Amino acid sequence: MSKILSIVYHSGYGHTAKVAEAVVEGMKQQSGVTVNLFNAEELTDADWTTLDHSHAIVFGSPTYMGGVSAKFKAFAELTAKRWGNLVWKDKIAAGFSNSASYSGDKLASLQYMHLLAMQHGMIWVGQAEPAPQFSGTEAATHDQINRLGVWVGLATQANHKAGPDIAPPAGDLESARRFGARIAAITARLQ
Repeated sequence: MSKILSIVYHSGYGHTAKVAEAVVEGMKQQSGVTVNLFNAEELTDADWTTLDHSHAIVFGSPTYMGGVSAKFKAFAELTAKRWGNLVWKDKIAAGFSNSASYSGDKLASLQYMHLLAMQHGMIWVGQAEPAPQFSGTEAATHDQINRLGVWVGLATQANHKAGPDIAPPAGDLESARRFGARIAAITARLQ
């Protein structure tokens, strides 16, 4: 039986959408999965039905002013009916966020997504890739996996003057692919 994996995200400038696409690439490495990618601003009744039947739902949002975007928050509030009926209980959940600065308080956005999932009774999957170990004055490079050292979910960074054609950098996108592959593998094992 095919596992249904869905990502629902908001992207203000295209960077978060690029990360979502990389997560999809990683998910598709797992055999027997169907992957759906939904823009939180454009959900139809059919899309909501697909989310309700998904085995895993991954949340994605840019971090603006220390939290998820208003458009992602609007999506989250629309899930209240599902919350009241425990529709998403025991589904796999995960989250990712992108911001222009290296920290950008993305942790607050990921914690918001985690709490949203917990309120729905979902099972959270975090990042499992070790962060690079730095010594002395060695600087982080853009090709490193989990270069921002975040484990509660996936955190990526895109310079605000760089378009989504060149940012986030290669290491962040590979981190996203590995994160997607992890989510798909865990979903296959647990469902």
